[in-house]
Amino acid sequence: MKISIERGTLLKAVAQAQSVVERRNTIPILANVLIEAEGEHVSFRATDLDIEVVDRTLAQVERAGATTVSAVTLHEIVRKLPDGALVQLTEEAASGRLTVEAGRSNFSLATLPKEDFPVMASSEYTANFSAPAPALRRLFDKSKFAISTEETRYYLNGVYLHVAQGADGKVLRAVATDGHRLARIDTDLPPGAEEMPGVIVPRKTVGELRKLLEDDEAEIVVSVSETKVRFATPEITLTSKVIDGTFPDYTRVIPAGNTRRLEVDAGEFAQAVDRVATVSSERSRAVKLALDEDRLVLSVNAPDSGAAEEELAVAYSDERLEIGFNAKYLLEIASQVDRENAVFLFNSAGDPTLMREGNDESAVYVVMPMRV
Repeated sequence: MKISIERGTLLKAVAQAQSVVERRNTIPILANVLIEAEGEHVSFRATDLDIEVVDRTLAQVERAGATTVSAVTLHEIVRKLPDGALVQLTEEAASGRLTVEAGRSNFSLATLPKEDFPVMASSEYTANFSAPAPALRRLFDKSKFAISTEETRYYLNGVYLHVAQGADGKVLRAVATDGHRLARIDTDLPPGAEEMPGVIVPRKTVGELRKLLEDDEAEIVVSVSETKVRFATPEITLTSKVIDGTFPDYTRVIPAGNTRRLEVDAGEFAQAVDRVATVSSERSRAVKLALDEDRLVLSVNAPDSGAAEEELAVAYSDERLEIGFNAKYLLEIASQVDRENAVFLFNSAGDPTLMREGNDESAVYVVMPMRV
């Protein structure tokens, strides 16, 4: 195999590959990226047996072939090469090594046989559809903060992507929760997605997927089966196993009868929470909200470190209410608001609170209160 490729193009491909491979694994081949050159294209494939990413790009292929080399080492080399350099990758079958040349730099890397590289079995996908990258990015970006990190409740370690009934018909919905907070985000249902099975997309896959969704102009081809999900652009294909488990009935925890309405500038609110939480103890991170006629007082009282208080002018006309929250949860939810105003709907100090952006029902958040 012998190819020449521009350093920027190569860096993008190996960066994607090295982020998928597991740093610590007992199977040496899983630390490698499979490089396959044929025709005018070269593809870079990496896997951790749960996720597989393939980046296919144009290159000058002088001699077709395939080999595997350490993804992290190759990434580090390419990262340190000068901008604009033309990189030549040559595999010498006799020595079993891959030579990386750019200008006066020359590296020789150990390889492993391409036959040992595990390729993820292709699945029969029951639903195939296309969706604009910004719509998918919004679904995952706004919900991923609520993914649980508790391994015991593994079925909460991802984003539940499914078709649901919205206010005006069926929608494509992403839901994530860790039991303390919940995010439910809707977007228009793409044609062809009607029969899609509901799948739980794992946390690591959601992180990797973000790189595919950067381009606002891109159309992402999504394929879904009971066991796998695939996201593809013309250059990159990301295939992932889905979490084998049943996502709980999240509709039961979304309150429907909360009538006490608070409207507040989302940016001002987030900054105020951040300021008063500075003195809260690391363990509880509790912030108290005291609501009265058109005013909100945020306060923290931590006997060990001190106290803080800040008042905000808000729109609130219901009876007085005092309620406490984890500051981190409030900040994460407030930071999701793209519009100016956040609307909080309360019931009582012990009931879940609902938050949305103005009157927009397509992004709904729930946060559980805590005693303060």
